[in-house]
Amino acid sequence: MAFSLIVSSPKPFSPSSNPNPNISRSHILSNSWLSPPSSRSSVIPHLSGSSFVLLSKPWTRSGATRCSLRSRPEYIPNDIPDPRYVRVFDTTLRDGEQSPGATMTSKEKLVVARQLSRLGVDIIEAGFPASSPDDLDAVRSIAMEVGKQPVSEDGHIPVICGLARCNKKDIDAAWEAVRHAKKPRVHTFIATSEIHMQHKLRKTREEVVRIAREMVAYARSLGCQDIEFSPEDAGRSDRDFLYHVLEEVIKAGATTVNIPDTVGYTLPSEFEKLIADIKANTHGIENVIISTHCQNDLGLATANTLAGAYAGARQLEVTVNGIGERAGNASLEEVVIAMKCRQELMGGLYTGINTKHIVMASKMVAEYTGLHVQPHKAIVGANAFAHESGIHQDGMLKHKNTYEIISPEDIGLSRSNESGIVLGKLSGRHALRSKLLEFGYDINGNELEDVFKRFKEVAEKKKRVSDEDIEALITDEIFQPAVIWSLGELQATCGTLGLSTATVKLIASDGEEKIACSVGTGPVDAAYKAIDSIVQVPAVLREYAMNSVTEGIDAIATTRVVIGGDNNSMAMHALTGESVRRTFSGSGAAMDIVVSSVRAYVSALNKMLGFMSAVKATTESPQGKTSRSSE
Repeated sequence: MAFSLIVSSPKPFSPSSNPNPNISRSHILSNSWLSPPSSRSSVIPHLSGSSFVLLSKPWTRSGATRCSLRSRPEYIPNDIPDPRYVRVFDTTLRDGEQSPGATMTSKEKLVVARQLSRLGVDIIEAGFPASSPDDLDAVRSIAMEVGKQPVSEDGHIPVICGLARCNKKDIDAAWEAVRHAKKPRVHTFIATSEIHMQHKLRKTREEVVRIAREMVAYARSLGCQDIEFSPEDAGRSDRDFLYHVLEEVIKAGATTVNIPDTVGYTLPSEFEKLIADIKANTHGIENVIISTHCQNDLGLATANTLAGAYAGARQLEVTVNGIGERAGNASLEEVVIAMKCRQELMGGLYTGINTKHIVMASKMVAEYTGLHVQPHKAIVGANAFAHESGIHQDGMLKHKNTYEIISPEDIGLSRSNESGIVLGKLSGRHALRSKLLEFGYDINGNELEDVFKRFKEVAEKKKRVSDEDIEALITDEIFQPAVIWSLGELQATCGTLGLSTATVKLIASDGEEKIACSVGTGPVDAAYKAIDSIVQVPAVLREYAMNSVTEGIDAIATTRVVIGGDNNSMAMHALTGESVRRTFSGSGAAMDIVVSSVRAYVSALNKMLGFMSAVKATTESPQGKTSRSSE
């Protein structure tokens, strides 16, 4: 059970006193924040359970402390007992994974799903099961593990959701994948804008309404009691037609209606009015949950999502780090922290997110997808809590709230050498583990030994190992795919006097060692060609990037690569239905730039080979050969 700290005043609600009929009861209640602290009384509805988790530090604004307690309401698919509670629907594993190069293995998806459960998200959209046998298997695994038993101490179990287009084959696959969860959901969609119906679907309005109604009813007939429907490109759809489609799917059994701004076209004022208009003009809308799904093409995804919540949406679809197709999605951390930080202006809305797990979720998604967070990214960027200007530093020294509206500790960021530990070549495992705990990594056993070994290698060459060095080593060891090949030894030569050459020794998972030598246009190119001659799997290098972790000649270099495979790594795109070739990212870190580059390439190859192996195993299994009827 997750809890938030808020205060409200039990003022009576009178519809006649509401100057704006588009603003819901919860917004009128937000006036309680305008009364002085002494006049506020604690209201604690819907308390259940015997364990309570208080935030370690109450959120404040202008010196006011909010200090009453509210629990996560009981989960009912089409109703939320507390009108101020907002469900967080995370689609990192579905929409987020559609980002180029963001492909994750089934094992990585399961690890991320566990972290999302620990974070406290209400619904995890685990994937698009019809896209490939591997995706179906990954969603099924998440439903059977994360969707059946709590990961965190509060006992929270998230809803596990699978995406499906409006056809029987997709819905069958989605239900097969999620039905093992304690709280399964099928999310189906069809486009409703004129441009999509005419040019993509090539269907009339009547056909779209019929398909939407019949497919929601079909999902219901399979035994699914929690069905979400999305009218794709709702932001550009005709309003009256949109109301009609929503009314029909509500009659057919939908429990959540999601309003996507599919191409990120609307402005916050427009999106707020869209949600308000849907509430006011759709028959039966009071019997379902309204959701938002905002893309970030104009950089307005977070703003539009907050506007939707203000207008009455009680489910918000987001991704960790805001990853997703094109410019990405509304960022989970931005939406949640904005609501928490400005609760008085959001009508007292709150979520069940445990914000102290945000930083770890951000790091995990960044490393597994290979989509590193830009330094100036809100909340989780490297510069989010950095103050370099003299004026800012002076203000921070006098009072932190002069330039920080939230505390780093509130999102799980604990830095600045609070323990006083400075690591060097004489430091032992205990000191290293203490430093790792500061960063939020609770590592033991073989993982700790691997990190410690790498740490000692670096410490022997540097006088002092910085926090950034340690984090680079951690991510290079922990956030790696299953080992199929590992780097044994590497020797490279280059210069102006002759061809660049590289000799590489790779070690297979069964312990077999293979050595190859090659020439190339540079040492990295030569090393990659040598690796290709050993692995014997077609791979095309699509992206290559290197960064220095710290300043100085002895800095650790981190490398990220993206590779593409052959036709064995194909999948179906959720929105277009087209077959797309998956790409795979890998990262590596070392003081030698060639070693760093080779580690990254081997990491990407391991991910691609693991994916190909999983697809082959799933296809050959009886479950992977099931045939389903199509609409």
